[in-house]
Amino acid sequence: MTAPPVSLLTRRAALLLAAATPTVAQTGGAKPMGRPVIHFEIGCRDRAKTAAFYSKLFGWSTTESGPATNIDTGSPQGIQGHITALGHEPEHYVTFYVDVEDIQASLDQAIALGGKKIVGPVKIPTGAFAWFLDPDGNAIGLLQPATK
Repeated sequence: MTAPPVSLLTRRAALLLAAATPTVAQTGGAKPMGRPVIHFEIGCRDRAKTAAFYSKLFGWSTTESGPATNIDTGSPQGIQGHITALGHEPEHYVTFYVDVEDIQASLDQAIALGGKKIVGPVKIPTGAFAWFLDPDGNAIGLLQPATK
């Protein structure tokens, strides 16, 4: 997997802004003790078709939000996510984002442990995000919420 073009990074930032804001707001800016998974993302070719599939399968409700379709799982347990069609490879993927205190340090540690940087860190209004590949090639997201 190669890094997406810079123009797509802006789109990715907008997606994360729309999707991560509710999660960051729920924590009130407080940092938890561990490193929780705070968001998930499903990539696809057809957002409407994918949203309909998951809505019927799991009872999730979806809302269009610019270039993303936000997912509300309808449960206070777990995390929320979004569906996106990037218009380039990879067209189908699932990834999750982990809350980190220092995005560059976390990205550097992932690389030191055998991972590979894909994107970022990229500043967005709600903080910063980055993607890396783990040693098996799975894309993982890091999200450092903005401090108040």
